[in-house]
Amino acid sequence: MSRTQQLARRKAAVRQQGSRTGGLLGYEQGYRYGRSEAVRKLTPPVAPAWYDLKVLYIPQGFPAIDNGVIAALRRTVRETVVGTSDAMLELAEQHRPDLLLVLNGLHVFPADHLQQVGRIRELGIRTVIWFADDPYFSDDTAAIAPHYDAVATHEQSCVPFYLSLGCSQVLYVPLAVDTDVFRPVPISSGYHADICFIGMAFWNRVRFFDQIAGYLSGKKVIVGGGLWERMRLYRLLKRSVRDGWIPIEETVHYYNGAKIVINLHRGCHRHGRDHRNLRGLSGQSINPRTYEIAACGTMQLTDVRDDLTRYYTPGVELDIYRSAGELIDKLDYYLKHDAERQKIALNGLRRTMQEHSFVTRIGQLLGLLGY
Repeated sequence: MSRTQQLARRKAAVRQQGSRTGGLLGYEQGYRYGRSEAVRKLTPPVAPAWYDLKVLYIPQGFPAIDNGVIAALRRTVRETVVGTSDAMLELAEQHRPDLLLVLNGLHVFPADHLQQVGRIRELGIRTVIWFADDPYFSDDTAAIAPHYDAVATHEQSCVPFYLSLGCSQVLYVPLAVDTDVFRPVPISSGYHADICFIGMAFWNRVRFFDQIAGYLSGKKVIVGGGLWERMRLYRLLKRSVRDGWIPIEETVHYYNGAKIVINLHRGCHRHGRDHRNLRGLSGQSINPRTYEIAACGTMQLTDVRDDLTRYYTPGVELDIYRSAGELIDKLDYYLKHDAERQKIALNGLRRTMQEHSFVTRIGQLLGLLGY
């Protein structure tokens, strides 16, 4: 056999193997998607509570949260007006809502934000702010919270903090997920991965991923987000990094394409360059990503926050790790045990559909406010 014929045979064998591998991946993804869709269809839909209220909602600019809140309000209250932070007072005077609901009130809000809130309160309109960045910007939220009639926070450690500032009504209201956006979807091969993580490279994440970089370098991995060049061992993951902000639609596809998604919460270092938290308030509550991963019907391994078990059962609807070594052990285990991994992922999807949509959460918020 000539050398040309040998090369041709080798190329044909490689193509055949690639075709078999691709077919298997396609079958696995199709099977996962079909089962996930069945869970969504068989899970009883959440019947939204209904409130005879007109609500003026002011977004923060977090589409994954804002769009979920807006859609939920439109299913929950009589009328929803969506405004902008620079025109709150004007819209309040025009529409005379029963309630002003502001998300976060940080970063993009104008200098006269609090003056507008004061004038709106003088109109007899109840004002509520829902902090979604706690406790990482507590230096700023401390100056904002007392100007509102009621404060809601997704971070349980911040409830006594806001009470200590003299806020008369402080509510612990966790975040949630827009289950019409974060959901099982069919995806193309470019999103397939053994392991995925999406998020900014805050310093606690940099240190943690430096510990697991050697293990991840031997797997098909996707890491999305900015600042990952901070890693000491960045060279080991460079080819796996999708640098910069990942749009929501892309995030959903990456979550769906992964066998396992890692969730690692942001650190709360008092003097960290990534934070404005000089009081050192601790992070005790789970992030929105916890709900978003589960809503996609994908297995999640997350670090532990104090309130996690209120919302998910470890080993049943997701699983947890407390160290880099434990994470590596569990990644290895679940990558080798497909049926168990898929069962946990489907359980997490079911729990999320039942309890953690924004439709459910907005009803809880309004109920706690006494409506």
